[in-house]
Amino acid sequence: MKSFPTLIDALADVKSRGYTEDFSVEPSCLYCGDLDLRLYPEEFHIDEVYRFEEDSNPEDSAVLYAISSSTGVKGTLVDGYGAYAENMNFELAKKLSTHGSQN
Repeated sequence: MKSFPTLIDALADVKSRGYTEDFSVEPSCLYCGDLDLRLYPEEFHIDEVYRFEEDSNPEDSAVLYAISSSTGVKGTLVDGYGAYAENMNFELAKKLSTHGSQN
């Protein structure tokens, strides 16, 4: 897997490879506003995960997920290390945390 100096660099790379949609977290799914699409945990796969940690300010840490759906939609989710944890159900949190710990 590639390594990137910044989140912006990683986003530019994955978007250039077709992960063009932007996902956000809802309580039980990922949501793409541009497509009005909801993806539940069994409907998407996490293809790549990149972690970015700022030594000077831990609040600036983030995880980038490159996600593909069972319908062929590809996009990204950026999570500020658990920022969404309170907003999601167990199944979604489990899927993201399992994959987020890989890299």
